[in-house]
Amino acid sequence: MDLQNKVAVVTGGASGLGRATVDELARRGARIAIFDLNAAAGAEVVAQLGADRAVFHSVDVASATAVEAAIAQVVTKFGAIHVLINCAGIGPAKKILDRDSAPMPLEDFTKIIGINLTGSFNVARCAAAAMAKNELENGERGVIIHTASVAAYEGQVGQCAYSASKGGVVGMTLPMARDRRGWVSRANTAGWRCISSKTATSMARPSASMVPFACSRAE
Repeated sequence: MDLQNKVAVVTGGASGLGRATVDELARRGARIAIFDLNAAAGAEVVAQLGADRAVFHSVDVASATAVEAAIAQVVTKFGAIHVLINCAGIGPAKKILDRDSAPMPLEDFTKIIGINLTGSFNVARCAAAAMAKNELENGERGVIIHTASVAAYEGQVGQCAYSASKGGVVGMTLPMARDRRGWVSRANTAGWRCISSKTATSMARPSASMVPFACSRAE
């Protein structure tokens, strides 16, 4: 896809992998909507890119009403949505039992699932509805890219919730692409081994090396 003047939504776009994605999209000429909860960082990105090329929305990706409203506002401002890249995610490590054999609080598990998996689907469903209204260009109407992890296949100690969330992201990608085949668009998932980001740092040991490594993709 030629990204010049296309409209891209990036969740988690105010920092880390999302911010790097925003910078690359901007370099390629896209107009960008950033969905994040860090208003200060989001405002900084918009200031750097220009209010005519970027917009920030404070969005809880797990909230149906918040995402629906934000997607509608992006379409109102820019006229369409052509690309969604889901980078929002969390991954604090916690074992199923602690040192005293007390169980992991269920809310810790559901929070990670809610943001990483439900949040990815939530924004995708709303963005897909907007993309379905686009005219065909080079045989497609839009592109959705999710972020997974090698943890989807080989989780480490303390990653029950994170691995489950990323496994779910991988698992939903192919049926999502098949669901959308009738209106001609793509759904992909990028899998990473380890990158230098706030989420990765929260899970890694201090001595762990942070090396980008694309390990999988489903479409």
